Amino acid sequence: MAREFIVEADGGSRGNPGPAGYGAVVIDAATGETLTEAAEYLGVVTNNVAEYRGLLAGLRAAHALDPTAAVHVRMDSKLVIEQMSGRWKIKHPDMKPLATEAARVFPAAQVTYEWIPRENNKHADRLANEAMDAGKRGEQWSASASTAELDARAAAPRKGRGAETFAAPPRGRDQPPPAGTVTTAEATDVDSRAARNVATATKPTVGWASSPDMGAPATFVLLRHGETPLTPQKRFSGSGGTNPELSPVGLEQAQRAAEALARRGTIETILASPLTRTRQTAAAVAERLGLDVTIEEGIKETDFGAWEGLTFGEVRERYPDDLTTWLADPSAHPTGGGESFAETAARIAATRDKLIAAYAGRTVLLVTHVTPIKTFVQLALGAPLQSLFRMELSAASLSAVAYYADGNASVRLFNDTSHLRP
Repeated sequence: MAREFIVEADGGSRGNPGPAGYGAVVIDAATGETLTEAAEYLGVVTNNVAEYRGLLAGLRAAHALDPTAAVHVRMDSKLVIEQMSGRWKIKHPDMKPLATEAARVFPAAQVTYEWIPRENNKHADRLANEAMDAGKRGEQWSASASTAELDARAAAPRKGRGAETFAAPPRGRDQPPPAGTVTTAEATDVDSRAARNVATATKPTVGWASSPDMGAPATFVLLRHGETPLTPQKRFSGSGGTNPELSPVGLEQAQRAAEALARRGTIETILASPLTRTRQTAAAVAERLGLDVTIEEGIKETDFGAWEGLTFGEVRERYPDDLTTWLADPSAHPTGGGESFAETAARIAATRDKLIAAYAGRTVLLVTHVTPIKTFVQLALGAPLQSLFRMELSAASLSAVAYYADGNASVRLFNDTSHLRP
C-alpha cells in the first residue's frame, strides 16, 4: 500500500513585494511524524510568489521521499489552493510557471488540496519567518538551527498528527476525498475572472484593503478629471478635440478630490492620461500627496472623430445614421474615423494587464476620463460593451477596482462624489 504524506506550506513577504521566504514541512499521515522541513530566503518577491515557492518545495521534498506516495497539501492561501485545484485561472505571469512546475512533481491523481485557517499552519509559517529572518542577517536558513516545529507545538499543543488533528483526515487512495477537498484530477477549469467577487474576508475590509488569504491586489483608484468648459454643456470631448483645460469649477473639484484621497490614504503611485485636463487634476492630487505623476498613454479618452466639441443633439442632427449605428454596434466608429468603443476596450484591457503586472500589491491612482473608467468597470464585471451607455460618471468622481493575482477583479467603488458636496 502506498505511503501517504501531508505537505504543509506557506510563504510570506515583508512589504509585498519585499524581503520574502517560504517554509514547507512533509508529515507522515499515519504517524504524524515530521519527515523533512524546507525553507529558503527568496530576496524581494510578492507574497503569492513566496507561497507558490513553498508549495513547490514541499512537493519536491515529498517526491524525494517517495514518488509513489499519495500527497495531501494543506495551505492557508486560498489563492494557491483554488488555482492548483483548477477552479481558478492563473493569469499572473510570475505564477504561471511556478504552478505548472508544481503540477508536474506528482501525477494529478496522487495530490489533493485543502485550505486551512492560518492558525492551523503554524509550522510552515514559522519556517517561512525563520528563512526571512536569516535573509535579513545575510545568512541562509539552517535546518539544524530551526526551532519551528517546537515553536509550533508550543503555540498549539497536539496529541499527534492523525485523523483527530486534521480538518480533512488522510485517506487511502481507493477512498473518496472528504467533503470540501478538491482533487486536481476532478476539478473543473473555470475562468470566473469577471464574475466572481473575491472579497472573501470574514469581516468587512477597511478602505481599499484586501482579504488576507487572497494576497494584496493591484488596486486602481479611478479619478475622472474635473470639469472643463465643455463638461456642463455635455459636449463630446475626447482625445482628438481641442484638449480643453479645467474650468475654475474643475480646478476646485480637483482640490477637493485631492483632499479626499489624502484622508483616505493608501495611494502609492499616480498615473495620468496625457490630456491637459487630466494632467491638471493629477497635479493637484500629486501636490497634496507629495507624489510624482507619470503619464500613461493607454488611459487617454476615446477619439470621437468629427463629433468632438458637439452635443449629442447636434450629432443626431448632423450625422443621424452614423449615430444610430454607433449606439447599436460597439465596433462602429464615430463619423470621420476616431476610435470605436471596441477599440477603446482592447486598449484599456492591454493597459490594465500591463499595470497589474507592474503594480501588483499596490494602490495606484489613475487620473483619466469617462470612457476609460467605464471600460475598466465593464471589463471587471464581465458586462457587455453596451453597458457603457448605462453608467453615469460625474466629473471628479472616484471609482475603484481591485485586481487579484489569479485574474479575478472586484469593483470596490463607483462614481463617488461625496467629496464634492458642501
